[in-house]
Amino acid sequence: MENSDISSAPLSHSPTNSSSSSPTPPSPPTVVMSPCAACKILRRRCAEKCVLAPYFPPTEPAKFTIAHRVFGASNIIKFLQELPESQRADAVTSMVYEASARIRDPVYGCAGAICQLQKQINELQAQLGKAQAELVNMQLQQANLVALICMKMAQSPQESPQQSVDDFISTPPHSGGAYQSGMNFFEDNTSLNSLWEQPLWT
Repeated sequence: MENSDISSAPLSHSPTNSSSSSPTPPSPPTVVMSPCAACKILRRRCAEKCVLAPYFPPTEPAKFTIAHRVFGASNIIKFLQELPESQRADAVTSMVYEASARIRDPVYGCAGAICQLQKQINELQAQLGKAQAELVNMQLQQANLVALICMKMAQSPQESPQQSVDDFISTPPHSGGAYQSGMNFFEDNTSLNSLWEQPLWT
């Protein structure tokens, strides 16, 4: 009986309490729209579909300043509008580079930088050709030296026996001083024998 009373007792948690304790969903962050660097420098309102905004962000104002100084805003806008979107980023990079070169060298611009680089390439190619010629010359000298050493080594076993034979023929053993001394010794012994053969008394 007690168990049935406990199970039939109403729960103390109410649905109102559970709904009040659930966390509230966060509010979406507020997006602050800032004009692009081009519109900020030109002091005009940046439209939603501004053709300059994707390529001149507000964090890089010097990028548009350099291009605007050489080409002008109207020419940049006209040039970008005539190109497809896939080529606009490369076009902006080229314009900024060319404008930077024109500011550094107002006379030659990019052509001056290209000529300087071409001159360096020619000098390096000349040095490379000279080094390759010296390397080939050293390799030829090494090959000639190795061939000469091999030739000498191939000829040395054949020359040494022939040279010994020629030396033996030109200077035979019986013509030396040892043979003469031996003959003298033999003659001395002969004279001694003749003395021993003579009687000791007459």
